Order: sequence, then structure tokens, then C-alpha cells
Amino acid sequence: MGFIRPPTVRSGDYIESIFGEYSAGKPKPSRKLNSAKFVTALTCLQFAFAVYATGLLYYMSPSIDLRAKPDFTWATKWAHNMRNYIVTPHVVSHYQDSASFLKSENFPAMVSPAEVCEYEKIDFSQKKSNDEQMIKMKRELYDDVLGYQKKNLGSESLEELMKMKSKWALNGPKKPKVTVILNHFKRKTLCAQLDSLLHQTLPFHHVWVLAFGSPNEASLRRIAGSYNDSRISFISSNYDFKYYGRFQIALQTEADLVYILDDDMIPGKKMLQMLSHVAGTEKYENSVLGSIGRILPFRQKDFTFPSYRKFRSKEAGLYLPDPAYDITLDRILQVDFLSSSWFLSAELVKALFIEKPFTFSTGEDLHLSYQLQKYRNAGSFVLPVDPNDKETWGDSEHRLAYVSETTVIFKNIVEVRDNQWWKALSTGYITQWAAMYPQKIDALFYAHSIDEVKALGPLLEKFRGTVGKKAYIAVSGGKFCPCEDAASALKWPKVVCKERRFKIFDLEVGAILGVSNSEVPVFQAVYSSMKGLIKIHNPSVVITVADADPNVKKALKMATETNPNGTALVLLPRASISKVLWMADLRSTALPNWNKMRVSVNIITQNRAQSLLRLLRSLSNAYYLGDEISLSFNMDSKVDEETINVVSTFDWPHGPKTLRRRIIQGGLIRAVSESWYPASDDDFGLLLEDDIEVSPYYFLWIKYALLAYHYDPQVSFPELSSISLYTPKIVEVVKERPKWNPTDFFKQIHPHTPYLHQLPCSWGAVFFPKQWREFYVYMNMRFTENAKANPVQIPKSRTNGWQASWKKFLIDMMYLRGYVSLYPNFPNQSSFSTNHMEPGAHIAAKDNVVKHNKTDFEVPLLMDDFRNFLPNQKLPPLSKLPSLNLFNMPVSLKGLKAAGAKLGQDVLRCNNVSEIVAVNHQTGLPARCMKF
Repeated sequence: MGFIRPPTVRSGDYIESIFGEYSAGKPKPSRKLNSAKFVTALTCLQFAFAVYATGLLYYMSPSIDLRAKPDFTWATKWAHNMRNYIVTPHVVSHYQDSASFLKSENFPAMVSPAEVCEYEKIDFSQKKSNDEQMIKMKRELYDDVLGYQKKNLGSESLEELMKMKSKWALNGPKKPKVTVILNHFKRKTLCAQLDSLLHQTLPFHHVWVLAFGSPNEASLRRIAGSYNDSRISFISSNYDFKYYGRFQIALQTEADLVYILDDDMIPGKKMLQMLSHVAGTEKYENSVLGSIGRILPFRQKDFTFPSYRKFRSKEAGLYLPDPAYDITLDRILQVDFLSSSWFLSAELVKALFIEKPFTFSTGEDLHLSYQLQKYRNAGSFVLPVDPNDKETWGDSEHRLAYVSETTVIFKNIVEVRDNQWWKALSTGYITQWAAMYPQKIDALFYAHSIDEVKALGPLLEKFRGTVGKKAYIAVSGGKFCPCEDAASALKWPKVVCKERRFKIFDLEVGAILGVSNSEVPVFQAVYSSMKGLIKIHNPSVVITVADADPNVKKALKMATETNPNGTALVLLPRASISKVLWMADLRSTALPNWNKMRVSVNIITQNRAQSLLRLLRSLSNAYYLGDEISLSFNMDSKVDEETINVVSTFDWPHGPKTLRRRIIQGGLIRAVSESWYPASDDDFGLLLEDDIEVSPYYFLWIKYALLAYHYDPQVSFPELSSISLYTPKIVEVVKERPKWNPTDFFKQIHPHTPYLHQLPCSWGAVFFPKQWREFYVYMNMRFTENAKANPVQIPKSRTNGWQASWKKFLIDMMYLRGYVSLYPNFPNQSSFSTNHMEPGAHIAAKDNVVKHNKTDFEVPLLMDDFRNFLPNQKLPPLSKLPSLNLFNMPVSLKGLKAAGAKLGQDVLRCNNVSEIVAVNHQTGLPARCMKF
């Protein structure tokens, strides 16, 4: 690489130290003269010029530009011509064929720009389209984009921009330092650019003229030197650094701002002032500004994206401004990337090199805008112009673009650039289409390895195979999870990795990782790409495996938290993935609430250690979904030593474990009712006595039901107060306790439909926080030692005589206020919990006159995926759930409330039979009577 600088440039001013050093030329020694007279005359002559020497040396100093000073004597002219012989430049080596050598060449004799400048001959008119259909399509798309931005971003006119407060205002206290980089290859425009830059209303700090692999290097060097301006430097190299070289050079600037220009851009004389002013505003300081930009393609009706060069296609995007279609910009416009000129802070240039470019052959313009948005949240904007003032134009002679046209018109380059912008869009680049038309999908899967792809595959296919659902998968790519291998694992054709259609996203994490073993690049690449994809597609959930790399999980967590529309991160244990295919049947409005619920398991135990061990084994063998589940043991004062040992040594990996032991014996009513109290409206309590055993699917049933009937904003179901794990075999509240089989009872609807029942379950149920607070207050107001003194007497219910039962008070409250519980209904009355009916406070108690037949209560545990038994393999909508009253008779929800209102024995007396008690759900206190 060769670097030439004017002799007036001081060491350390720019980047010359990178390319070489300069040594001043030494004057040749004078000849010895034999004549003493001649020596004396020469001495006198030197003395005569002593006074003049001060002025002469001043004008030869590095800080003085002779072109700007009056040529007041013949000596100045002489100094001008002789300066090159006094200071001889030293040119660093050029790399050729892997061997470097030093090449010294004299700086050419100083000449004026008029002697060396060349100009492009433009003997044609600006191209104009006469295709009315194309003009109409382009104009419509431009109006759509501008209308959206005016509404959502605010799109200022040039006058409005220049009135905005700016730290770089022309009349402000601080003047920006701007380094201008001119990249030249073949066009004859250098003089036109330098002439414009030298007459800017805001002076530049430096101009670096670059010639990388240019056939015109010698000519360009002469031109740069002819201006004899200490601020203008020439940098050359035999090697062609192509489009990225100028940005690499820009990294070395010490200026505040950088203005990089293609060789076909002749900026108006006000451009530096305008660009600096806008870059100094708070709104646009984190932006890259330019004069030409492009809007990338929009999605077509067939859900694919066209080439950005597709003819006669509105969806192909826009080139702005576009003289061919008479589209000029009178307002600032955000674009997908800038072309031909870039004005940005020196700090922002670094973003271009965070990821390895898709190719070094082209596309630096898109890569810059993509990287700036991805890693700096910076936008790309085209400045408006004053159509009546050409000095405000960044591209004052657009016809130059058609002289020695660039490679973007060639078919192979168009294909490369199409692949590049599609790769950007599919790794999270938020284009103007994506901003204007935000998508909504149900699930976005992420897999970091092929094994993870295979594990997530069944659930992904269930989502994609469910009518009305949309789901895509993102893979890490590169050495971690090649896209084509992932497609094969999913039994998709490999071509899906190349199609411009949303299905699989190859994040190419290796583009940023390289050979690094650090976790930082992985985290950064996954986070930044997924953040963009989430913003574009607005998935209800992002799903990955629970045992994913910790850094990947952190990145995904941060990415989902950036979505203001709400996206839940779902971390699924691999063993549970095939068991939660019902996720795809949930509404997209319910899925974002996946992580909201907090289910706690609360065990009531005293002296049945072996029964407790059986329960704990069944809890340990159940399927869980990555939720934190707290476990509490509630022991009365008479708990035995064996039970204490069991609860103390039991390991619970799913959340915190708590042990509670009473000092004074409280009895079963207090042991159960005080075993749990909700901490929030998302806190749900599963109450289990120690003689209960649960199915491996119990938690999946709870989760599914809560999401379908409680956490779906489209479902209003305030009557639901609990979810039962157990299916009863008898009608418990009738004196005769007749047998009952829900499969037979509901066979005309569906033999295995879940149903609603006014009876709460005490053999395994999850209770809801609002109703449990109500229950606390209600029982406090109604508890009596003498059951007959209880004012609530439900007609024909044997619960009226129950004395030592917490369940009696809950039955009363649910009857009076019309609450129900959701019950399962599967073959052979298989359930998610069973009661082994072992002796305790109720069963086989001496004072209990009711005999309990174990076969009437013990049911088989459900050991198969319950989804296969549900109607249409999913929970039915709320409107399809049958409801039963306390006596197992079909009654509507409204009818249940009417029965409670008619009884009229609640803690508040409501005079109207169409009113029931309304409660403050935060305190559980009764508030007023309310019509139902």
C-alpha cells in the first residue's frame, strides 16, 4: 500500500504512521570555490537576503497553503516550485505475490489542478420511465412508506430538520471535525468532488483519497497532490480492498464524523453543514445518513419475496430518490440501506465488522445498515433536499451513476445481493416491510444443535399442522446446527434453507463466533438475531429445550423480554415435549401467559410415612414443564418421627421445599384450610393428603386447563374456582350415595368430555387464589363447633350434618355463589389422582358412622397421554362444557347462581332473587349484592 501526503502534513495528524514515514530531503553539498572574491560576494548576497528569509520560511512552513495567499514576490513563486526538492516523500512498500519491497519515488513536480484534472463527459439526458403502470406502482409504494413513517416516526422536511436543536449547529459553540473519504477506481470525478468539498459551508477536517487496485492510480495521485492542501491525503494499494476497504480506513480517523462517498457522488456545497446538523440532533445522532437509499422487497401474495430487481413488481421495493420515476424526497425517510454515500459518527463505523460479511465482493451498504440496526439499534435515513437549491443535494449529478456502471446490474451480483438481504431479513433485520406489516405467529422454535431440532420436531410439526397456527424454527447454523442438516432432521427438503419464504431461519452464529471459544459471541449473536425475529414475527411463545446451553437460554430470555407485545420463553424438558402437543390447540392469546401461573404442591401429613412416600414417588415421576413448583409439608403437632425423617430427606428439584409443624394440635379442618394461602392472583394451590397418589400427567392437566379456561383473555370464566384431579364414582352429597359414571352420563355429548361440577374435590385439586381468599373469610364468618348452628342448610344435602369438614364450608360457599370445579372424565374413570382410603381423621374414625367402601373411592391412575381421549384431542371450548349441580344434575351456570340466590343464606342478605354476593377478590371480604 502506498501513501502520499503533501509535505506540509505533520506527523501524527492522520494515519500516515500506519503506511510509512517521511524523511526530509537533504540539499546537495555546495561546490568548493577557489575564488575568495566569489565567496565574499556570496556572503554579502546571503546577508542581503537575511531579512527576506523570515518571510520566505514562513510561507514554506507546513501550516501555510500557498494557494490561499497572495503571490507577492518572485521568491514565493520560486519557493512554490522548489518545495518538492526540499522535501522528498518516502513511499511504503506494496504487497505483491506475498513478497514486500520498498519502492521510493519522487513526488511529482507541483502542478495546478487545471493542468491535471479530468472530468466525465456526460452527453445524455437523465433516464426517465414512460411506463405508466410502473410509475403508478412505485409512487403508491412510496406514498405508503412515507405515510407510515409520518404517522409513526415523524418525517421532517429539510427546513424542519435544520430548525431542530443540534450540538453541531453551524452557529453553535462546537464545530464538528469531519473526515471525508473518497473511494476511486475508474471514474474521472475526483476534481469535481474536491472542488465541491473545498467550498463547503462547513469546512472539512480531512479528505482521504483512496485508490485500491485502481488502473488510474498515477492520475489520481497527481490530482490529489495538485491541490496542495495539507488536509488532503492520498492512500493507495496495488491490492483491491474493494468496497470494505474505505470503511476499514475510516476506523483510523480521529474526527467526530465520517463522510464516505462513492466516485459518482458530487455533493452540493451545503451537504456537510446539513449532514452534521442532523447528526447532532438527539433524534438522529445514532443514525447513518445519506442521499440515496433502498427499500427492500415486500412480501407477495404467495408469501414469497421477489428479487429487489424484479421488473414490473410493486413488491420489489424502491430506489430513493428515483429520477426515473420522478420520485424526490421532501422529507427525511428511513430506508433499509443507503447507497453511494454514508455520513455517520466514527464510533458507528465499528459495527460493520462485528459479523463477517456475507461476501466481500459486494453488499457493504446493506451489511452496514443491517449491523447498525442489529447491534446499535441505529437507523438509516435519506435526507430530503430543497428542489430549488442544488447545493442541498448529496447527488448533484445523478447521470454519473450511468457512467461506468457498477456491478449491481449484473445477474450474478443481483443474485448475491438477493441472498444477502434475505439472509439479513431471516436473521432479524427489521426492514420497512417488517415495520409496516408486523406479523403474528403462535410459536418460534430455537434449536442450537441437531439433537435439539429432533427433540422439538414433534411439537413444531403439531403447530404447523394445526389449522390457523403459524410456527417457524430458528437454528444456530454453522458448525453448531447447519440449516440443511436441520431441514433433513425435520424431513423437509433442503431447498427450504434457500427459499425466500418464512419457515426456517439460519442465524449463522458462526459468522460472529469465528474461531473463538468465548461464550460472548454466541450470546451476542443469538440475542441480537432472535430479538429482531421476535420483533418482526411477534410469536406468542419462543420454545426451546430446557437443557439448552445456559448462554443461549440467557440470550433467549433477554430477547423475549424486549417484545412489548408479550412473548413467553418456554423451556421444555425433552421427556415432556411429546406430551404437550396440546400447546398447539391453545389460542395465541393464551400462550403468552405460559409462565404466569405459580402452582404450589401442599401436602397435609401426620403419621402415615409409607403413604407419604408413595405420594412423593408419584410426584417425582410426573412430567413437568420447567415451571418452578414449590413444595410444602404441613404437619400437625403429633407427627411421628418416621414422617419427619421422610420430609426432611426428600429432595425436590422443581422448586423450594418448606416444612411447617404446628405446636398445638389443630385437627384436619385447620391442617387443610391453613396449608396454603395465595401470595398473588397467579398463585394456585394443589392440596394433597398423604394417602393420595397422582398420575404422571397430573401437572400437564393443570397447566392445560389453566391456560385454556383461566389465562385466555378471550375466555371469561369467573365461576371456575378449582380444577379437580379426581373423577368421583358416587354422588357424595346424597344420603344413599348412588354410584355415578360420567362416561355413561355424557355419552350423548362425548363419552370423555371434561365437565363442570358444583362439588369441590378434596382428593386432589388445584384451588384458585381469588376464591380461596373468599373461602377463608367465609369460613371465618360461618365456622361453628355445632354443625346444626350453621345457618346454611342446602335442601336435601347430607353435607348439612358434616361437623369436622373444611369441605362442608367450601360446598356452602360454592352453592351460594354459583362457583364450579372442572373435572376430568376418562375411560374406567381413570384420573390424575386417586384416594387409597387409608385410616385417618375421617376414614375409619371411631365417631364416623358412615362406612367407606374402598372400591367406591379408589380409581385407576391415568398412565397414558390424556389428550388422546379428549373430544377432537383437545379441551372443548367453555361453551361446550356441560355443568352439573351439587346433586349431579345438569344445570346451566346461570341456573346454579339462581339456586344459590334463591336459598338466600349468604353472609350478606340480597333481597332480589337475581342477585348474589360480590366479593373484593384482594381481601376476600363480601362487598355488595350483584345481579347475575
